[in-house]
Order: sequence, then structure tokens, then C-alpha cells
Amino acid sequence: MGKPTGFIEIEYRKWPTRSVEERIRDWRQVYLPYPDKELRRQGARCMDCGIPFCHQGCPLGNLIPDWNDLVYHGRWKEAIERLHATNNFPEFTGSLCPAPCEGSCVLGINDDPVAIKAVELSIIERAFEEGWVRAELPEARTDKRIAVVGSGPAGLAAAQQLNRAGHLVTVFERDDRIGGLLRYGIPEFKMEKRLLDRRLDLMLEEGVEFRTSAHVGHDVATAELREEFDAIVLASGACAPRDLEIPGRDLDGIHFAMDYLTLQNHRCEGDFIPDAEFVSAAGKRVVIIGGGDTGADCLGTAHRQGARSIHQLELLPQPPDTRAPNNPWPQWPNIFRVSPAHEEGGERLYAASTQRFIADAAGRVRGLEAVKVEVLDEGGRLDIRPIRASQFMLRAELVLLAMGFLGPEQPGMLTDLGIRLTERGNVWRDENWMTNVPGVFACGDMQRGQSLIVWAIAEGRSAARGVDTYLMGDSTLPAPLP
Repeated sequence: MGKPTGFIEIEYRKWPTRSVEERIRDWRQVYLPYPDKELRRQGARCMDCGIPFCHQGCPLGNLIPDWNDLVYHGRWKEAIERLHATNNFPEFTGSLCPAPCEGSCVLGINDDPVAIKAVELSIIERAFEEGWVRAELPEARTDKRIAVVGSGPAGLAAAQQLNRAGHLVTVFERDDRIGGLLRYGIPEFKMEKRLLDRRLDLMLEEGVEFRTSAHVGHDVATAELREEFDAIVLASGACAPRDLEIPGRDLDGIHFAMDYLTLQNHRCEGDFIPDAEFVSAAGKRVVIIGGGDTGADCLGTAHRQGARSIHQLELLPQPPDTRAPNNPWPQWPNIFRVSPAHEEGGERLYAASTQRFIADAAGRVRGLEAVKVEVLDEGGRLDIRPIRASQFMLRAELVLLAMGFLGPEQPGMLTDLGIRLTERGNVWRDENWMTNVPGVFACGDMQRGQSLIVWAIAEGRSAARGVDTYLMGDSTLPAPLP
């Protein structure tokens, strides 16, 4: 513990951001570099608790008190060694993870938590600047070949770990570039894709092979993978979107959020997309249905495209400003949050349920009708009831559905392999991360359901150990999850 009284003397400092007026005019990252001197002070707030509950909040088991203390003392190279010991891609989690570790920070019982996320991202960025992050080639190669299907954070983590164990790894991605939702689902202003490409270049140097425009179960036969590879890791995510089956759903101008975000990300990559195929919020009244992170991504994107107005609807009531009695520390604090996208404008409407979409004479959406609802907790099951005479209308020329995902897409690869699913529609796996098909493993949202990037990386690392053990009889790869 670097400064025993640091948590008493030093106040939490919010991560600095670019001004709203500046950032909504471009697609560059919102956050500014955290000043080194102030970051070291923030690291000094860490109490090095006897029981560090930040570990409980982090699925990766990140050694948070260790690298907080090392940053406080200016020992940056040792800090990145501790950070990389548990996390393959701290530049991804530092940019995108909502930081459940901070929600479990002991200091958060009666004060603001340690700025763990800012410290994490600052460590990895310093390490890249100093040239400390280099390709890690295996000491020896085995004769085992492994296919990883999906190049999101779970697939990339599994691929990197298995490659470092000496296996020959090929990653299959159905899109034209590697990265999965990191590439086309996450807006540029949340994480610039140069951070992704920088890491992918290292993985190529390490010996990982990438195959793009390779949709397994469609233009790549599933049987070919079974014949060519000794093991397969399924990491294709939970990409089937939740729809809203109400009158008017088929009107022009209503789109799934991920389709909308993907098009803008292609343009940010420099790809040509004809205006007739592009979905833009420019000059339009926009309604986003869904109050989660994907909805906020749509919000920030619509701001930058020049929307006339934006409303974001959430079915549940507005969370409280502080923890409710039934949401004690160290649980994730279910409190009202303001993301950078919300700082930029727009109006949030809570406890609202959309009832129907309204068409104009040309068959395009021109608005929607919604109703306020009462949400009751019936023994852990939410009972949502419309409130009488609470109907209201919203004008909209663009509606974005951001209500989450239902599970992995079917049919195709899963049907071809004969993969068993759980009652919730996710891929079933055993304690060794293997599916019901011998030699076929699963990790990430595909088997867990829609979740956080930190869970995806943790599952990719854990599945890699399962694969290595299956192929070699034992494994020295670390696994954060059982």
C-alpha cells in the first residue's frame, strides 16, 4: 500500500473528456489521456484491502491493488506485467468495460471508488508508447490445429492463449475485417479501431492466422472444419436481436441497432456505402427503444450524424441516484448513470412501453404510440402493467431497436454440428468448456448469453485451457473461471 492515508486525502477525479461541442463534430475517442501525476494520485487511493473485493467484481481476477500501487510509485513496466498476467487486451476493457471492479471497490462503501478503469487503460497505453508490448511467440509448436469461429473478444482471447501454448490457430470471421462487435458494433468514439488493429498486428506476428469473409455453416462448410482441425472453439456471440412485434413493425425507417451501427462503422473505416443503402439520422427525429449500452451507442452516433431530436425509451423505471436497500455493496450498483453520449443531449423516457408504430402516406414510419407502465417485482419476476390513460405520441422518422439479443443465430453451424442448447437458447457446455460434441468448445456470449467484454475475455481464456487439456492431457494456461 503506497500511501496509507491516500483514500482519505485524495478525492476521486472523473476521467477527462473532450468538450461536447468538439467531439460531436468527429468520430474520435471521447476520453482524453489521464494526466500521469493525477493518475498516480488516484492509484494512491487504493487501500490494498485485506480482502480486495475488486477481485470479486472482475471475472478476469485482475491484480488491481498490485498495479494501482505500482502506478502510484511510477513503476509502469512492472504494472503492465501484472496487468497482462490476467488480461490479454486491457486496451479493450479499459475502453469498453463498465468496470464492475469499481462497483465492488471497498472504498465505494462510503465514498467514490478508485478510478480503476482509468488506471488500467493508462498502463497499457504507456506500455505501447514505451515499446514494452511485443509479440509473444511460443517456445515450441505442437502438431495440433485449432479453429476459432468468431473474432470478438472471446474468440481473440482463446486464439491468443492457444497460440501461446504452441498450437496452430486459425480464426474464422464472417465479416470482411477481424474484430466482431469490437469492429462493427462499437462506435469509433468509444474505441478507435487503431487500438484493435494494433493488437491484431501483434497476434499476426505471434502466428495466429485470420480468415475473413468466412461464414462457417454458410460459405465455409462445417464438415471441413471437423476434418481439418483437431478442435473447434465456438465464439460467434449472441447476435440474434430481440425484435418488437407490434403493429407497424414492417414500416420503412425502423432498424435494428446493430445494423445501424455497423453501417456507420463501415464508413468510419473508409468503406463506400451508397446513400440509398445507408441509414442516417441526419435531420430526423430519432427514437431509440432500449436504454442499455447499445442504445447509448446509437445515441452518440445519431448526435454525430446530425439528428434533429432524439428520444430514448426504457421499459424499466429510472434507477435511483444512490444504491437502494436491496442493492447493497459489493453488488453491481444499479444506479442512474450518465454516459458521454447522454452528456451530448437527447431525452430519456423511463417506464415506457411502445404499443404501435404510425405510418405516413408513403409507408414510412412517422411516429409511435407508447404508454407509461408500472413495474412490480413479484418475487423476482417483473410484472409490467400499463397505466390507464397514460398514452403518449412521439414523432419519429427513424426508430432504432436496441433491446438486446436472444442468443446465437440459427440455423447454420450449430445445426450442422448438432450442438445442444440450454433452455435459454445458448450453447450448452460442460465444466471443461466442451459442448456435447467431442472436440468442440464454446465461450463468450454464445454460451453465456449477452454479457460484458470482461466476461468474454475471461471465458475465452478459460475455454483455451479446456482445449489445451483436451489435446495435450494437461495445461499450464491460466483460467480465471471454473
